[in-house]
Amino acid sequence: MAPKKSNTGPTVVFLVRHGRTPTTGKVLPGRAKGLHLAPAGIEQATAAGERLAGLGKGRIKAVYASPMERTQETAAPISKALGLRTRTHKGLIEADFGEWTGKKLSQLYKKPEWKTVQQYPSGFRFPKGESFTEMQSRMTGAIAELVAKHPGEAIVAVSHADTIKAAVADALGTHLDLFQRIVIGQCSISVIAYGATGPTVLAINSTGDDLTTLVPS
Repeated sequence: MAPKKSNTGPTVVFLVRHGRTPTTGKVLPGRAKGLHLAPAGIEQATAAGERLAGLGKGRIKAVYASPMERTQETAAPISKALGLRTRTHKGLIEADFGEWTGKKLSQLYKKPEWKTVQQYPSGFRFPKGESFTEMQSRMTGAIAELVAKHPGEAIVAVSHADTIKAAVADALGTHLDLFQRIVIGQCSISVIAYGATGPTVLAINSTGDDLTTLVPS
């Protein structure tokens, strides 16, 4: 007997980067604790929540966030707008930058290793930290876990710039060494539909579009 076909559609994942913090663009915060959203970041998160709520009541079934303060604070107004609670998923956490955690970007730019970070990230490991390949594997594994938990549903995952870039690169079939070409702005929304035949990227770095138009053709 032939296997029964599933009528379940794709799981749509709305990947949201956290909002602006007081150190955005100045410091590589990594997993250091105590970094909260700036007032502008709270405004960005509120706007993201309004955009997602515009998809319609009940459209999104769950909101997940990295355990960092800045992602939790970004998820809070999103969850409120959607009438949901925020669930924490450790797999969505920022990359472990090891000894580079908390360093000023102006100092890191001068390091000879910075060129490798930009042009050959698949071959780089942060000193006493995580490699980019490990980060991508962790992030895509976390998304796969959430997709399996929410078949045919739409969910939100609030994470960080590099982790979202790595997930988008994986969905596009783009080599990790090219993932730095992807831009993920503050509180931008990137949308990926995970179906039976693989992922379909619906949007990258969206900051003002009508999300109701982002559906598979």
